[in-house]
Amino acid sequence: MAFSNTFDTTNPGSAVSNREDLTDVLTILAPEETPVLSSASKKRSSATFTEWTVDALSAPSIAGVDEGADVTTFTDQFAGRARLGNYVQKFRRNFQVSDLQEAVESVGPAKIAQAEAKAIRELKRDVEATLIGTQDRSIEDGAGTPYGLRGLGDWIDSAGPTDVPANFRTPASSIYDISTQGAFGEAALNDMISSIYRETGSTNKLMLVADTGLRRTIADFARVSAGATESIRAVNYDGNKAEIKLSVELYQSDHGIVSIVNMNPDTAPATLAGGSDFNDGYLLNPDYYGVHELIPMGSTRLPNLGGGERGFCDCTLTLGVYHPQAHGKITQ
Repeated sequence: MAFSNTFDTTNPGSAVSNREDLTDVLTILAPEETPVLSSASKKRSSATFTEWTVDALSAPSIAGVDEGADVTTFTDQFAGRARLGNYVQKFRRNFQVSDLQEAVESVGPAKIAQAEAKAIRELKRDVEATLIGTQDRSIEDGAGTPYGLRGLGDWIDSAGPTDVPANFRTPASSIYDISTQGAFGEAALNDMISSIYRETGSTNKLMLVADTGLRRTIADFARVSAGATESIRAVNYDGNKAEIKLSVELYQSDHGIVSIVNMNPDTAPATLAGGSDFNDGYLLNPDYYGVHELIPMGSTRLPNLGGGERGFCDCTLTLGVYHPQAHGKITQ
């Protein structure tokens, strides 16, 4: 038999005056990291559709110029420019605490300020999940489809999106598909880093946002050697204790240093899709993406109509991927 409190015992007569021992501690167990949202530059948006331009340098020329030759032809240096864009998306979480709940003593406590703070934490996770999602952008049609932003998974695609000109799309060599290319390894990571370097000429600021399975794969790079039935690892020994370190926070390649950060497992594409292999990751250059805010994240309290304090927190923003060729991804 399960008991709901101290008084609910097998001998209620003698326990009627017992005090309950309910500790004033409330635990919320959920990952809260938002690495993409936190690392993105923040800019102001002024419309429901935010645009930016991309351009590329022409191929180097080794041809000389004849002595005394006049300039007779001219090049339109801006003919190759393209315009990219993304729709904003509105995010909202609401909260309410009844007048009775606000008045009584409770564990936690369960007051309007705590409800508001929890809603804001949930809102940030909503934004993070959308930023790293694979969904395409959408325009509000008045028939149930709201504005929606395009996530990183759709921006970083060698075959599209169709509104991105082919010469500005992410190269296939910067994308690794485990389902078709097999298990991800150190050589594959270096190939991706080299591919991004060939497009940008700089990879010193790369950040790998890795889901739990991919993070363990990266950690295995620290093994000295490994086989099917054995593994050799480096052990640090200071004379008192031995430590096995397999956590990889920075990876130094031939073309720069990559920071390895954890993807929030609750916001990961595989989690939201109901998958079980958590090997997704994004190889990002923070200089080439940002968040554009039409309505900054904030909270609004609504009038109490008799039922208790209430309100909502919201924001409206979009993701700017300033050059898809500056990023890569590992998918499954």
